[in-house]
This record gives sequence, structure tokens and C-alpha cells, in this order.
Amino acid sequence: MKEIIEAAGWPIWLILFASVLALGIIAERLWSLRQGLVAPRGLLSGVVQEFRQQGVTPEMLARLARSSPLGQIFATGLKNVKSSREVMKESIEEAGRAAAHELERFLTTLGTIASISPLLGLLGTVIGMVEIFGAQTPSGSSPAVLAHGISVALYNTAFGLIVAIPSMIFYRHFRAKVDALVMEMEQQAVKLVEIVHGERQ
Repeated sequence: MKEIIEAAGWPIWLILFASVLALGIIAERLWSLRQGLVAPRGLLSGVVQEFRQQGVTPEMLARLARSSPLGQIFATGLKNVKSSREVMKESIEEAGRAAAHELERFLTTLGTIASISPLLGLLGTVIGMVEIFGAQTPSGSSPAVLAHGISVALYNTAFGLIVAIPSMIFYRHFRAKVDALVMEMEQQAVKLVEIVHGERQ
């Protein structure tokens, strides 16, 4: 591996930095976007049961706010339980937008890495070609210099694609997952509003 990096020249370090950053984001998002952490199953039924038995208590609101993004939305809505249906719904929508923004954290960076990695590879390719043409002399060219220029060109192209392809796959996967989670949280929040205001059993 060390020999490949040395053969690829300095542009490979930009691609390697992008790959480390992408791996960190992918690992963090895989952990953070789990269903159980964002919108736990059964949370709505548990909240409704506790609300009907004890009403809204500070302990309940604090526990919900700490539990998950969906719990934070529920806690915000229940703080306004004595207000009108419209006020409660507006507060939930505001909390939902904040939760959606948090779920999308780092995704723009991952998408940027997926977009620029091939360009970084292309940069390395151009630098390698410049070295090849720069090695041309009236009396011929050195095979070692030619080989180095070709290595820089090809290795950077390959590494750029190796970083870009998985980054784009995970970026699309996370975007779809965030959209699905946001939709589910919206549906559960609407159910809570309707149940609290007696429009739903």
C-alpha cells in the first residue's frame, strides 16, 4: 500500500483525506440513524397511556426530550397541550423541522465528497500527464519518468472512483432513510395531536 501511495504522488493525499472523512461520516450516520434511536417503536402508545393516566408532568417532558428526536417532538407538543389544536400542531412542526435538520447532519459533506472525489482523481491524472509530457526531450524520454507519470495518472483516477462510488451510494441511502424517518415522525406527531384533542381514539 505504501508503494502505491508513493507511486501515485502527492494528489493521492487529498483523496485519502476525503476517504477517511467519508468513512467517519458513514459510520456516524449508520449509528445515529437507527430506527430505535430516532423513532422508537411503541413510543406513541406509551406516551398516550401515560398522558391519560397522569397527564403532562415535568418528569415526563424531561424524559421524552432526552429519549429521541421523536420524543423531543412529543415533548414540545405536550408542553402546549392546553393550547388550541393549531398552536400545538405549529409547535410540533417547528420541533419537527429542527429534528429533520439534525438527522441530515453531515449528509451535505458526504455528498460533496462523492462529487469531488472523481475531480480529485482527475486532478491527479492531469498532473501525471503533465509529468509525462514534461519528461519529453529532443533526445527521447526516460522510461522511469514515463512510468511514474502513468502511475500518478492511473492510481489517482482509480482511488478517486473508489472513494466516490461508495460515498454516493451511502449518501443516497441516508437521504432516503432520513426522508422515511421524517415522514414517520410526522405521522406519529399528527396522531398524538388528534388523540390529545379527542379527535382520535
